[in-house]
Order: sequence, then C-alpha cells, then structure tokens
Amino acid sequence: MTDINDNNLEMEEDTQKDRYLTFSLGKEYYGIEIRYVTEIIGIQTITEIPELPLYVKGIINLRGKIIPVIDVRLRFKKEPKEYNDRTCVIVIDINNLSIGLIVDSVAEVLTILQQDIVEPPQLNGGLNRYISSIGKVGNDVKLLLDCERLLSEEELVNISEVL
Repeated sequence: MTDINDNNLEMEEDTQKDRYLTFSLGKEYYGIEIRYVTEIIGIQTITEIPELPLYVKGIINLRGKIIPVIDVRLRFKKEPKEYNDRTCVIVIDINNLSIGLIVDSVAEVLTILQQDIVEPPQLNGGLNRYISSIGKVGNDVKLLLDCERLLSEEELVNISEVL
C-alpha cells in the first residue's frame, strides 16, 4: 500500500526535475535548479555587516527573517554594476540556510533535459568551481550553477555566526 504523502512528494519532485530558473549577469545566462529556489524578490534595503567578504553585501529583513545576500557578479569577479529596477534577489536554500543572490535580472524557468546537459570544458587545468554543467537550449547555452559550491563550508559557517 502506498502512502498518499509519498505520492505527493514524488509528484513534487517530478515537477521540479530538469527545471531551472535562469538569470543573467551581463551577457551570460545562468541556471539554478528550481528545487533550491524559495522565492524571487526585487532589490531590498541591504544592511551592511562589517568584516564580511566584499561579495557578501549584507543582510535583508524578509518578512521578519534575516537573510544574508551575496552579489553574484562580485562573487564571480565581474565588474560591479549599479542596481536598477531589473535587479532581483533570488532567495535560495542551501543546507537549511536561506541566502539571497543578487542578479542583474531573472529570465525564465526552463526545462533542460538530462541529454541536453554536458560537462563544462576543462579550462585553466580545472573546472570552474561554481559551474556544475552546461545546458544546451536551442542555439544558446546556460551555465548551470552548483548552488552548494557558491559558498564554501567555511564561508557558510562565518555567515551563520554573524546571523
């Protein structure tokens, strides 16, 4: 006999399988597995916290919950960009810690099937630590992020301690 809750869980997992939220940083498009994403919000007032890395912009108060926010542009060592009305914060959940990712703009949710996902090329003698794979969508590519590698274990601990 099957528990109804087990079926609901399987159906939820199936609806999230192969689904990615895509966003842009400049001309590049990235994707995050939808299962990590809890919500997307506009840019908020950010309270800076001293002694955090430059890419950790600070914290926001989201309906009473304090969430650290990182500027993905700065994390990827790209030029800083002024925030505007297209700038979004993607709130993701990594190991039970909510983190906001500041991105230039959110594009769409795409289905990228397993057969359309390839390993990234080995550049500079190794793989980019943040990119898990590359999704082929028509003639375009989306760099698929490994959310759990955006912050190292040590960085997660440091941010958790500040909060």
